[in-house]
Amino acid sequence: MSAEGQPPKDRNWPKDEFGRSEALFQLWWWVIPVFALAIGLLPMLGNLRAKKKGDVVVYCSQDQIYAERIFHDFEKTTGIAVRAVYDNEAVKTVGLANRLLAERTHPQCDLFWSNEEMRTRQLAAKNVFRETNGWVAFGYRTRRIVINTNQLSSTSAPRSLIELTNEIWRGKVALAYPQFGTTATHFHALRQYWGDEPWQAWCRALSANKPLLVDGNSVVAKVVGKGEAWVGLTDSDDIAEGEREGLSITELPVIGETLLIPNTAAVTRGAPHAEAAQRLFEYLPRREVLERLVAAHALEGSSLAAAPAPTLKVDWSELLNNLESTTVKLNDFFLR
Repeated sequence: MSAEGQPPKDRNWPKDEFGRSEALFQLWWWVIPVFALAIGLLPMLGNLRAKKKGDVVVYCSQDQIYAERIFHDFEKTTGIAVRAVYDNEAVKTVGLANRLLAERTHPQCDLFWSNEEMRTRQLAAKNVFRETNGWVAFGYRTRRIVINTNQLSSTSAPRSLIELTNEIWRGKVALAYPQFGTTATHFHALRQYWGDEPWQAWCRALSANKPLLVDGNSVVAKVVGKGEAWVGLTDSDDIAEGEREGLSITELPVIGETLLIPNTAAVTRGAPHAEAAQRLFEYLPRREVLERLVAAHALEGSSLAAAPAPTLKVDWSELLNNLESTTVKLNDFFLR
């Protein structure tokens, strides 16, 4: 990241499938054990790990404020302690996905709780998760257009993503970097929905319209609420959080370009604490857990079957086959 918090301007960035943002983190992931070995601490760490065989290690991209409450209740119910590693707002699930991929031959994580689907499917295709019953989707959020209610009404707001390239919205649209998180999933799905040439034309026109690119969907809601942008693309939970904070924002209705975003849980292949991981794997999709997440606005709904329509229908096999080429195009359009 640069001093301004933006990705580097290398036109080929990121070169790996999950983004290059995790590179420094991966370096430190190896430096720390080497340092511990040098000062003779590894035997102590080994003993500590042995004492925690009943724990479950979770890599979690669900927001910490929501996940911690669920983990606390799980611990009370089962007696199994949860050791959670959370993501970074800017790179979201990409960072944890890189870590899981790097650890594939020596898994440190037992269960991956993601608040989006694409990276889970991508990791599953790389055999990161167990072969049978490796992952499950549950609940959903949606990708929405959010507007500043002091600047726009529902009648004056854009009615589709296509309209965001119009001159009237120049410099007034906010979105997270499309290489990461649910914004990435949405842009990949739109390429499939519209077709390559119309999608490229839209991306090119959107970039030329000078959108405000920010580090994460929660930031989108905030900058729209402050009036720094009038329109944004973000997730339903971030809009709900902004409304609770008193921001002058509201979401626009579901349209055919809306993306459903389920949560997923996946057990890693060779999980160090497989039995504890299975208990949490069965716990997260429970109705009472989903109802708590909906009540907290971490999820918009508990049942994918009851989700609103129409929304994007994704051919995941095709999307994953085109993932690398789509990422390269997104870098061309949106890296500055």
